[in-house]
Amino acid sequence: MSYKPVTILMADDDPDDRMLAKDALKEARLGNQMNFVEDGQALMDYLQRRGDYSNPELSPRPGLILLDLNMPKKDGREALQEIKNDPDLRRIPVVVMTTSKVDQDILRSYDLGANSYITKPVTFDELVEVVRGLGHYWFEIVELPN
Repeated sequence: MSYKPVTILMADDDPDDRMLAKDALKEARLGNQMNFVEDGQALMDYLQRRGDYSNPELSPRPGLILLDLNMPKKDGREALQEIKNDPDLRRIPVVVMTTSKVDQDILRSYDLGANSYITKPVTFDELVEVVRGLGHYWFEIVELPN
């Protein structure tokens, strides 16, 4: 399978979830670069190339954002709203990947412009399958904007 060289940016405050996602990406044999930020403020700094993220070689524009809703400083809902209200960022697909199964979170995420909503899998094998499915869908089937 041939995947497009798209950078994935994951915004998640849980270091275990970040490590598992990185391992799942390897296990799913996706060749995509995956970068991480720990909160919604760092996500916006990365996307706006501010502070620690000012070097485009170290913080390339992502082709896909995996977004946790419950994070410190700025939560995922606030970050999602900012991304989708910004003409330079709104075309980047955002997949909400969170523990919440609350209908209100699901509806609000889609109302704010999320492209998909996934409840975080419980096991590593399930996470690998989710990552593999995301890779297949977003990097083989869908045409992403440059």
